[in-house]
Amino acid sequence: MVETQLRARGIRDDRVLDAMARLPRERFVPEDRRPVAYADEALPIPAGQTISQPWIVARMTELLAPRPGDRVLDIGTGSGYQAAILALLGARVTSIERQPELAATARVRLAELGFGDQVEVRLGDGSLGDSVGAPWDGILVAAAAPAVPVSLRDQLSTDGGRLVIPVGHLRRQNLLLVVRRGDVWEERDDGPVVFVPLVGEEGFPG
Repeated sequence: MVETQLRARGIRDDRVLDAMARLPRERFVPEDRRPVAYADEALPIPAGQTISQPWIVARMTELLAPRPGDRVLDIGTGSGYQAAILALLGARVTSIERQPELAATARVRLAELGFGDQVEVRLGDGSLGDSVGAPWDGILVAAAAPAVPVSLRDQLSTDGGRLVIPVGHLRRQNLLLVVRRGDVWEERDDGPVVFVPLVGEEGFPG
């Protein structure tokens, strides 16, 4: 997976590649999908959600560029795979999930894999972020929003806080990197993607 899907398609951050190689992806997919856990595609998980394809996980992580000790807000816990990758890179992660079933199983799975002290899984509306824990060094959103949520933008650290988020229509979005420097937010378009919708007050209606 690392050589044929990630490195060959432009992922250059060796720390990200190492984390993707070390984490057992099969632990994050339903048992009947484990034979294709490392396939170059998104896979279904319970509650009508998905675990993103390996390349997009790697690319979003590379864009976020978390440093050891960074405080990162992970929106859309899902299976917990993205949160685990961030933890392997040394981040302290707060992950928000709106589906109780997914939050509960991800919490147990992450604890079993040794990430219980680094990742806190919370139930809530991820489109609103977590203002109590702000400012965040990084925010990663694994669901598509119709526009960049103001709450998430404002919760970034003023000293180079980074937000990675898919923005656009329900069927097609563009992956944006937003970097905050004081009261200026710089945006960069990293290309087209397709994600499940971010449902919430500052996302799509449920």
